[in-house]
Amino acid sequence: MAEEKSADEPGLLRAVLLDGVVAAAVTGRAESAPLDRPWPAWLRWTRYLGVGRFPYGVVENLFWFAVTIGLIAGSKSLLETESAARGRYPGEATLLLISIAACAPLALRDRHPLGAWRLSFVAMALIGVSDWLTVPYVPAGAFAAIMCLYTVAVRCSGNVTLGAGLMAFAGVWIKDAETAPGASVLILLPLAVGYAMRVRRTSRRELAEQERRHADAEAVLTERQRIARELHDVVAHHMSMIAIQAEAAPYKSDAVPGVTRQDLAEIRSTALDALTELRRILGVLRSENGSDTAPQPGLERLDDLIAGARNSGLNVTARLTGDLAGLPSGVGLTAYRILQEALSNAMRHAPGSRVGVEAGRADGVLSISVVNGPPGGGRNPARFAAGGHGLVGMRERAAMLGGRLTAEPTSEGGFAVTATLPETARDAT
Repeated sequence: MAEEKSADEPGLLRAVLLDGVVAAAVTGRAESAPLDRPWPAWLRWTRYLGVGRFPYGVVENLFWFAVTIGLIAGSKSLLETESAARGRYPGEATLLLISIAACAPLALRDRHPLGAWRLSFVAMALIGVSDWLTVPYVPAGAFAAIMCLYTVAVRCSGNVTLGAGLMAFAGVWIKDAETAPGASVLILLPLAVGYAMRVRRTSRRELAEQERRHADAEAVLTERQRIARELHDVVAHHMSMIAIQAEAAPYKSDAVPGVTRQDLAEIRSTALDALTELRRILGVLRSENGSDTAPQPGLERLDDLIAGARNSGLNVTARLTGDLAGLPSGVGLTAYRILQEALSNAMRHAPGSRVGVEAGRADGVLSISVVNGPPGGGRNPARFAAGGHGLVGMRERAAMLGGRLTAEPTSEGGFAVTATLPETARDAT
């Protein structure tokens, strides 16, 4: 096994190097540099001169364009002087073209760093000035190539930088072995500095992103805690008062009928249940991830839910099919909340009506429905469908699990809420 691994390592290394060369030469891409990027801290004093009020990218590109023009002019003058001294003057147009080809990539490197390096590489490979100068490269062109290589190391991925470095090393050794050692050092320097700058920039960007996420999380937690305080101070207080008043009301008069006493006891019990649910919600809001709370209700509490609806005056019949135990917690919670909201709506909008509750589990899908008959008070079920946030909340809960919910009036004048919830959906808790 070790022998196979060692035998594969040279092939893997060749593949990595080839991939880097292909990326640098053809397929690679560089990070964009927007013109409106902020000024570096060490140059912000330029705002007092007026220059710093312009976008930094625009000023930098104009600066390097001016430097490029100066290098082109200087290179043409140098080539004219040296070629005339050696009696091999090729013509003014030829020298201008050589100077432009060698130096122009410097002006392009900020906006198109990889393209600029490719142009520079081709120019340095094809242009030979050893007949006129003591070195095989145009000096200003060598400077432009080094700057382009540095920008590639800063703006491009590691494999592109590796490929560009390999091509540059191979190029200087193929073109002139005598000057290759010194040229290799000049190539290594921008690669090392550029890579260090890229690592530093990446680390800063990741740190800033982490700080932003932390600040967002803190803001969300603060807002959740504020909502929890409002719920505790307002809603919980009023629910407690309802429970206390419902408990105390029968003792204010001996003439309170027994049915009224029972209704007041149910009101107190319902208020206490609401307080329990509210405390659970407050625990979710106050915790950082919403998971450090008591278990959420599921269909195992369906009997209690139906019993509460019956005690409120509804004539509820239930039909359960399939094994409803062992449902994923998110599916069970969503089903419980949908049934709870549908029954609550029936209590409010169709008191005393007949309500049919169905829940069935088959082929990995949980189906539930709540259908109530015509309301005793003759209310319009269309108003029930249009008002409030309950139906919106039910649809959102079903959609979070990839399910579907419908809520619409029936032909008999009642209202029907049906939902299908796939068990394979992600847990919504």
